[in-house]
Amino acid sequence: MGIVNIDDDLHDQIRKASAVSCRSINAQAAFWIKVGMLCETNPTLSFNEIVTRELKGAGVRVQTVKGL
Repeated sequence: MGIVNIDDDLHDQIRKASAVSCRSINAQAAFWIKVGMLCETNPTLSFNEIVTRELKGAGVRVQTVKGL
């Protein structure tokens, strides 16, 4: 494991997002990095498609909301 230097403003945004997402600051940064890598390697998929695929891959039953 290493240390990553990031801009103070970005760190502040990660801290705020981590509170909303109920993740640690490190977990929030890791989530954004992983999703960013998946988006770059799968440019035809939307964010929602990527998250759905990852959830299914982890064994989570993904249900769609009907009537919206």
